[in-house]
Amino acid sequence: MFVKICGLKTVADVECAVSSGADAVGFVLAASPRQISVPSVARLVPASPVLTVGVFLGQSTAEIRSVVADTGLGAVQLHGSGYTASDFAELSDLGVPLIRAVSSSSAVTVGSFGEDMLILDSPRAGSGEQWDFSALRGQTGRWMLAGGLAPHNVASAVAAVRPWGVDVSSGVEITRGSKDHGLIRDFMKAVRA
Repeated sequence: MFVKICGLKTVADVECAVSSGADAVGFVLAASPRQISVPSVARLVPASPVLTVGVFLGQSTAEIRSVVADTGLGAVQLHGSGYTASDFAELSDLGVPLIRAVSSSSAVTVGSFGEDMLILDSPRAGSGEQWDFSALRGQTGRWMLAGGLAPHNVASAVAAVRPWGVDVSSGVEITRGSKDHGLIRDFMKAVRA
């Protein structure tokens, strides 16, 4: 099971996620309580031996290219329905995995925009609200379940829809935008159990 811990802001956050067994760490570069500056990401990327993912929402492909060049990010996540297949095509020469993140839909297929991985999120991404993901049963390929996951429910969610991976942010926060290292460890234990 591939696990991405998203919305990290500090070296301690990254170290906790990595030591707990996460496969990827995410840095939100869009307007959000979890937003982090480009210089901060550039400092955190070298601290991570796992996949480093920049999360973008509304930025142009030119801006994304610039951030990747300035930070050394290992992957790019384009979040929301505002990005098109041509945006993914424009970024395909970056040499890093491209991730598409959209609100859930059983009709979405991995790779239809040229992405390497797909995140299927709740209707209100970033809200932490639980939602009915039962329509995702039978989804195939490299897709991650996100939205409303936390240590207490991730194991049952994985058992219910059998995703390739999971992505968590608000479910491991003590307050909106601030990670709780105990919750990160508990989440990873629940996923790996």
